[in-house]
Amino acid sequence: MTAVPGSNARLVKRLLLAVTAMFGFGFAMVPLYNVFCDLTGLNGKVGGRVEAVQIEADLDRTVMIEFVANLNQTMPWEFRPEVSRMEVHPGKVYRTSFYAQNRTDRLMVGQAIPSVTPGAAAQHFKKTECFCFTEQQFAAGEGRDMPVMFMVDPELPDDVEVVTLSYTFFDKQKALN
Repeated sequence: MTAVPGSNARLVKRLLLAVTAMFGFGFAMVPLYNVFCDLTGLNGKVGGRVEAVQIEADLDRTVMIEFVANLNQTMPWEFRPEVSRMEVHPGKVYRTSFYAQNRTDRLMVGQAIPSVTPGAAAQHFKKTECFCFTEQQFAAGEGRDMPVMFMVDPELPDDVEVVTLSYTFFDKQKALN
């Protein structure tokens, strides 16, 4: 069998084009996914900082807020919520904190990514102060409490009685590599 002249070159060009297209698509997936989740409220993704607003609290209603702390599997830190549950009135501002400690002998930079479930509650969970808004730099062995100030919007659907605020801490330096 003999190869058709130029067929190998065409095949290589097509394969390179396919690899380039797949790389571009993979690179664009994260921003496209974030835009999609921001628009739809799916996956419990919540927006960034919101300004404190004056809303009348609904003192006749309570919602249970659960706090969950997770570490990416490569993150050698300790990370936990101050309290695991808190009963709140929609429209009232509350404060809690999470504790994190760098358990290594080197400086590390981490970033916490929040998630709110159920998805229907994500757009009604408002944070006015959160360690998740910025990356967190910890010296070797350093530990500290990090505050979260939040409010549940009174427009939260009545059938939502429990909301979970979950954070996953990632090693920012490894994420960039």
